[in-house]
Amino acid sequence: MRRALRGLIVAAIAASAFGFAAQAADTFKIGLVNETTGPNAEAGSYTVNGARLALEEINQAGGILGMQVELKLEDNQSTNPGTVLAFSKLISAGDMHAIIGPIRSTQVQAASPTIAKAGVPVMIGGTDPSLTHVNNKWVFRCRPNDSFSSLVIADFGVKTLNLKKWAIIHSTDAFGTGGKDALVAALAKLGVTPVLVQGYTNNSQDFTPVVLAIKKSGADIIGSYMTNSPDVGIFAKQLRQLGVTAAWVGSPSVITATALELAGPALHGVYAIADFTPGANPQAKAYAEKYKARNGRDADVYSSWAYDAMHVLANAINKAKSTQPEAIRKEILATCGYKGVEGTYCFDDNGDGLRGYNVVRNQDGNIAFIKHIDFPKQ
Repeated sequence: MRRALRGLIVAAIAASAFGFAAQAADTFKIGLVNETTGPNAEAGSYTVNGARLALEEINQAGGILGMQVELKLEDNQSTNPGTVLAFSKLISAGDMHAIIGPIRSTQVQAASPTIAKAGVPVMIGGTDPSLTHVNNKWVFRCRPNDSFSSLVIADFGVKTLNLKKWAIIHSTDAFGTGGKDALVAALAKLGVTPVLVQGYTNNSQDFTPVVLAIKKSGADIIGSYMTNSPDVGIFAKQLRQLGVTAAWVGSPSVITATALELAGPALHGVYAIADFTPGANPQAKAYAEKYKARNGRDADVYSSWAYDAMHVLANAINKAKSTQPEAIRKEILATCGYKGVEGTYCFDDNGDGLRGYNVVRNQDGNIAFIKHIDFPKQ
């Protein structure tokens, strides 16, 4: 009797396990390493919203390889160690077909060895050019890198605004340092040497020393690579409070929703380069409308790149007709002509998908599209 009962229990457990396995097999899993907590949590909420909007559209269209897609979120706590741990958790699960990584270059840099060892396709938003040039074939960038952003910032400031006395303000992390180096090089090609190059630590609460240095330098234009939107808000307010009226052409963080809300009028008149802006193309306009209808807030780059990353992955995997990482990798690299909300994707052998930026201006709180500058695939 006991043996029979024990047999029934074992059979029930086996049946339950088989049912779970069958259910899991019917779901296509994609991981998302995101800033759910920590100083960048608000930016992280936009990323989650963008990814989930794409997820709904992909599932409504039939999913991936006929399976509904499940998004598995891991919080990186807005830190480098947290990012490495989040990737490790997703990879150790053993059923992740692909992962959407962070937008912070320094976090991607920290996790790159883990990604390379795992051999799982990872879409990233970090713009430090080196991230796709470190012998890691599993990293694919769904934003243009800073070798392009620096060219656009320099070209617009020198040739269009006709300003030559540059102050470069940058965070001292991988993103800020890489952007600063690229901008210095781009200006040098135009015969311009900055009058000030000033770094600062992320999450600074007082930018007075930086602002006073700008004022003393006599700069008539500021070029910035600032990682965190709250830093942009504080810097902008202190810049205006201390009477600095120099023109400003910044990286995309200058026009994020968080920066605009924090800084208010202090950012009016500022120029920026942006990979996402609703006026750039029909796809961006439609996405902005859908995002606001769904979330009650305007979309920004933190959401748009994740939205594109999900769709680029889904299209590539469906074309590959396979869950094998190498097959997926080859199909991502073969993607060319896909029209996303950030631009038209055409991946190169390094895994960079975009080569263009939009120039925009903050006109009384509204972001006005000026022009798009694209660079040919090399």
